[in-house]
Amino acid sequence: MQSTKISYNNSFPKVRLRRNRTHSWLRNIVSETKLSVDDLICPIFIRDQKDEKDIPSIPGVQRHNLSELIDYVGQLRELKIPAIHLFPYFNKEDRLDNVVSMLTPDNMLCRAIEELKRQIPGIGIISDVALDCYSTHGQDGIVVDGKIDNDKTLEVISHYAQVQAAAGVDIIAPSEMMDGRIGAIREALDSHGHNDVGILSYAAKYASGFYGPFRDAVGSKNCLGQADKKTYQMDPRNAEEAMREIALDIEEGADWIMVKPGLLYLDILKMAKEQFKIPTFAFHVSGELAMLKAAAKNGWLDYNQCLIETMYAFKRAGADGILTYAAAEVATLLKEGHE
Repeated sequence: MQSTKISYNNSFPKVRLRRNRTHSWLRNIVSETKLSVDDLICPIFIRDQKDEKDIPSIPGVQRHNLSELIDYVGQLRELKIPAIHLFPYFNKEDRLDNVVSMLTPDNMLCRAIEELKRQIPGIGIISDVALDCYSTHGQDGIVVDGKIDNDKTLEVISHYAQVQAAAGVDIIAPSEMMDGRIGAIREALDSHGHNDVGILSYAAKYASGFYGPFRDAVGSKNCLGQADKKTYQMDPRNAEEAMREIALDIEEGADWIMVKPGLLYLDILKMAKEQFKIPTFAFHVSGELAMLKAAAKNGWLDYNQCLIETMYAFKRAGADGILTYAAAEVATLLKEGHE
């Protein structure tokens, strides 16, 4: 069989896109998507001194007591990571049926906020008001007669939002997906003089199977048992509904919106950014990171390369900010010049 030769001349091919990839410095210049440490927010789990530090389902991620928290956040600041998102851990024995009694100015989360503002004033602090970290049942809202009571939950989380604001938090990030929560929280904040405290809405939060390691980390998995959160978190089959959720949250006063999970819902992220054109965040959730770490541990992929590639996927889809438990690792890789 005779091979066919291509006849090369001065006109074939004129355009060679490989020229853009010849050198590392050139690839950086012509790259369409930029990733920097300024894009990163680090979620952090905090614990009481007596509680377990390690989280086996998220290798490399730990719960920090107050002194450890200050040291860890100091390290994040040295890496120039601009903000953190705090989540408290309570074991089942320390949770109460009357969850309201735990949402006080002297609780673990508020003490952490106050101490961080005192010792590391330059760090941005984000916190949640969902009740799953505190409740004996592991649900995000108030349960009445076996059902999540939307409006009673609004009363509780609105109060807790202003408690956290008084402690010094910069941004409230409500994740419990109750209808009307953004408007209720905005009214509570403003009526208590916290006009400058922003709201980052978990506007499109799906009832995902990728939250498992997070529920281990905050201690809600054992409390939740076989129950699920499908009556308030979004159906993974729906996209247009997410746009309705986002539109309502913006109308009620959300300053920023977030899609969670991030990697599994890049289409939602892109739709949201293109449709609403406001600052949009992606949450690289615990299960998404855990499966990456597990595959790398088995030698099936290069962790660093795939981690950076994941971050670029978020940015390419339209994320202005990325919440990831691997924020310190990403920042270090960027500092070392990884593409």
